[in-house]
Order: sequence, then structure tokens, then C-alpha cells
Amino acid sequence: MRTIDSIETTTQLCGIIGNPVAHSMSPALHNRAFDLLNLDYVYLAFRVAPGNVRAALDGMRALENFRGLSVTIPHKREVIDCVDVISEVDRAIGSINTIINDNGNLYGLGSDGPGARQALLDNGINSEDQTVTILGSGGASRAIAFDLVANATPAVLKLCGIVEDELHELAHDIAAMTTIPVEAVSMNESALKQAIYASQVLINTTPVGMHPNAAQSPVPATLLHEDLDVMDIVYNPLETRLLKDAAAKGLRTVSGLEMFVNQAVIQFESWTGKTAPKTVMRDVVLAKLTSGQRS
Repeated sequence: MRTIDSIETTTQLCGIIGNPVAHSMSPALHNRAFDLLNLDYVYLAFRVAPGNVRAALDGMRALENFRGLSVTIPHKREVIDCVDVISEVDRAIGSINTIINDNGNLYGLGSDGPGARQALLDNGINSEDQTVTILGSGGASRAIAFDLVANATPAVLKLCGIVEDELHELAHDIAAMTTIPVEAVSMNESALKQAIYASQVLINTTPVGMHPNAAQSPVPATLLHEDLDVMDIVYNPLETRLLKDAAAKGLRTVSGLEMFVNQAVIQFESWTGKTAPKTVMRDVVLAKLTSGQRS
């Protein structure tokens, strides 16, 4: 591991901003990857209070060695107005989690959506020409849904949520950028049953089943059918109730750990231009989760 004696004036700084941020596993993950590839980088966590995001990014812009940032709750929306370059898709999503400093120009992007799509592909699940149901209508749902319609072209996208205004806004925003049929579905058992029975891929983006409520599932086990692949972006616990129910029926499952690692890989490669050591990064997160550290 890097020691204080190995930090030079040339060392590139990366980090994460959020509030709170002390629980983040990103410093351990990225610093291990930097060390493995012998890169002159260091990654730190910074708590930034609401209202101070622009000041933080102005500081990043001014510091020549400040190469990159991860952005977590509650700053993913606010940072959009603080960067210089952002894609139309990320602007439509309304949040980003990655910033690259290129000689004072700040480039923003979202790695959650691509990270989720890669996690599916890593597990042999291709959502192209499939009916996909996404549970939830918040920030993670937006990122994944926009990325899928832009890059994976599902046959039909079904969005299930309990916050009606948010759900219909998401469906409207996605429909405006694609010809893929997009349906907004209330998350009651009858509507959920119809959506899941018609689907080949199910993605849970809600916090239902997250520690400490690990006994909960957003979907009754009876609705899981043999032609369904199931992903849960929750990664604490590693195997949620939903994934346990799916595995018990012999279905392919994808843990939220895979999305978390893949989105971090995208960040690492954006900052360094090097191929990320994904297996090692995954092992770091897995070790922390299995040792009882919270996400």
C-alpha cells in the first residue's frame, strides 16, 4: 500500500464527495487498484455539505493534480450544473457520479447505468429484444433505464413504482428519446404480476431488502417464473431475499456487487486511461462486505 513517503508533487488526486461519506468503500477499492498497477495516484473521501458543491468543484478545477471525483448522495444532481461537458443522455437522466478534470475543464458522466448493463452482460444476460421490468423510479432507476434504451435496445421497458408523479415523469422522459415502448406500472400485486409474467429481465432498483431489512423482498416469490433473469442493485446483503428466491427457482441472478464494481471500473479507466484490475477491485469490496462493513 502507498505510504506517505511515496506521495510526491506529481501524485494525482482522486476522491469521492458526499454527505455522509465515511462509510464509502471506494477509497479502499481504488487505492488497491492504483497500487497494483503502480500508478502515482491516491484516492480520498471528502464530506461536502449541501450548498458547498460548486465551491468544492471550483477547488478541483483550480488544482492541477486533482484528476477525478466520484460523486455520491446527495450531490449527484447538483454537480451537473458545475461541470463543463456532459452528454445529452446524462443531462436527461439528471444526475452524474463521475468527474474528470482535464486541465481545468470538468467532464461529467454517469457510470451507474453502464455499470449495471455490464454486470448483466458479465453474467450472460443480454437485454436486447427482451422485455425488461425495472422496479423503482428514483435516481438509480433513471440511470439504468436511460442506459438500457440508449445502448441495449430492449423490446419493451416496463417501469414499476409507487411514487406516481416520479414514475410517470421517468416514463415520459425516456419515451421522449426512444421508439421503444415504455410503460409505467403501479407497484401493486396485480399490475406487478402482469409486468413480470411478460418480462425476461427483472431489475430491482428499490432499497427493499437492504440491510437491516434483509428479510424483505419487493416481489413475492410466486411471481418469479422460469424464463426470468433477476438483478438486484442492493449489495448489502450480498444475496438479497429477492435473489435467494430467484436462485431457489434456478434463475440466473446478478448481485448489486457486480454493478458497484463495474461502475468503479468505468471511473478508474476514465481517470487513468489504464485497464482496471476488476477482479482485484471486486475482491476488495467482497472482503469488506463479508467482514461486516456496511455499504
